[in-house]
Amino acid sequence: MPVRLRVALTLTLGVILAACSSSGTATEPEGGDGGRATGSSAGDPTRDKLAQILSRGTLVLPTDPAYPPASFAVEDAARAADTPCAANQLTAPEVDGYDVAVGKTVANALGVEPCFVAPTWTELIGGNWSDRWDVAFSSIGITEDRMDDLYFTQPYYATPERFFVRDDGPFESLDDLHGARIGVCTGCFADLYLQHTLTIPGVDVEYLVDDAEIVGYDVEFDGLDDVGAGKLDAFLCQETAGNQAIAEGITLRALEPAAYQAYIGGAIDRSSGCRWRPSTTG
Repeated sequence: MPVRLRVALTLTLGVILAACSSSGTATEPEGGDGGRATGSSAGDPTRDKLAQILSRGTLVLPTDPAYPPASFAVEDAARAADTPCAANQLTAPEVDGYDVAVGKTVANALGVEPCFVAPTWTELIGGNWSDRWDVAFSSIGITEDRMDDLYFTQPYYATPERFFVRDDGPFESLDDLHGARIGVCTGCFADLYLQHTLTIPGVDVEYLVDDAEIVGYDVEFDGLDDVGAGKLDAFLCQETAGNQAIAEGITLRALEPAAYQAYIGGAIDRSSGCRWRPSTTG
């Protein structure tokens, strides 16, 4: 197993295996099965999140089927046979990507089947999930503000966020972008950065671009495409998303240096129907 996935698995099981209950008492898993959770090690499914997951036989995970390489729909994939996933949920063969791989790894360690749903980005970062999914590995960056609504694992990956400009355009450095028209994913790290309100725990964020005209997008690829078409001066996003757009033929280049480093963690809703608590398990 790649190191990044193994770290994510360990950290996430430290939260999930706490098996929260409405009484606020963490239930530690009992021995056996090499540390894998079993039905006998969990509590009441009406109060205990781990018991809910094991009783259901599925781990429900949010994903974006159009955010490669982190998550994407697999073309012509067949739905898993005899799946316990609901009809409106995607099965493991139908989605892939490095975020998806983390969720599949955690589900496998729990001995359940991963099932995927596709909420909006705003629904994800806003909390109040109403238990429609269990835990998110969806490239959610850790910020102090988001901690009001979400619990986070330690980061399972980190990535530079960069300004991408048209390859044959006039912009050569970040200094050229002061006052420029710059696209971002609405509500994402990049949006907060250009507003000079990004708060990353333990990090002093240095704002390198001032007075940008911010243009929000629901889908990053659309904004990157607009940069390539000359409709925007630049787009700020994860390095992986910009590089993916270049690989798909959009004429872009990244400016140096990176604006900042984003730290991505697994997220759990603070308002879940049962109370999550930290655990030393894993």
